[in-house]
Amino acid sequence: MKNYKIVVTGKNGIFDPAGETSKNALRNLGYDGVESLRIGKYVELETQDDVTGAQVEEMCEKLLANPVIEDYRIEVVQP
Repeated sequence: MKNYKIVVTGKNGIFDPAGETSKNALRNLGYDGVESLRIGKYVELETQDDVTGAQVEEMCEKLLANPVIEDYRIEVVQP
């Protein structure tokens, strides 16, 4: 088995409504020092040994991330 961690975040300059709402909520709770907050996704993927890194990249491009508005980072998790 192979394990991957995939972190998906909005591209710089793309409005993040969830992040903006959370930032404002933190300010309302008294945390005035928060300048920026972005919300993303975290994916754990376990594959069979014959699945390649290129295939995982393809999975991200086709489904796990929206490459128009999101960036992603793939990390191989060592057993």
